[in-house]
Amino acid sequence: MKAIVQDGYGSADVLELRDIDRPAIGAEEVLVKVRAAGLDPGVWHLMTGQPYLVRAMGFGLRRPKVAVRGRDLAGVVEAVGAQVPRVRPGEDHTGHRPQLPARRHAERHPVPRRGPHRRKGRHHHLSCTGGPSLDN
Repeated sequence: MKAIVQDGYGSADVLELRDIDRPAIGAEEVLVKVRAAGLDPGVWHLMTGQPYLVRAMGFGLRRPKVAVRGRDLAGVVEAVGAQVPRVRPGEDHTGHRPQLPARRHAERHPVPRRGPHRRKGRHHHLSCTGGPSLDN
């Protein structure tokens, strides 16, 4: 699967579209095929590693501990863990994950069962990510 990956801190030049392993889901997770991923100032700070306090907070001193960025997503459920009620493959969902690792800037992402929210109405995926987005 494709993901936007970074191996070091810096400007947008450090980002690279690369193949990574498809994530496995646990019994209490949902696998979402990402249609749009939000970009916010927090993602920018984690990409650049500035202010330097970001690095000292546990995100990696010399290079990022997590290579794939992103916290907000909108997409379609592909798979559901055995202990997840009321969510079915094919449903449109949005999600936000304030804690790390987030890794939303990938084609697929596992979301905790309390994480996805059913997208209602005719909203486009891009309008559900809370800000500027990468459309997939």
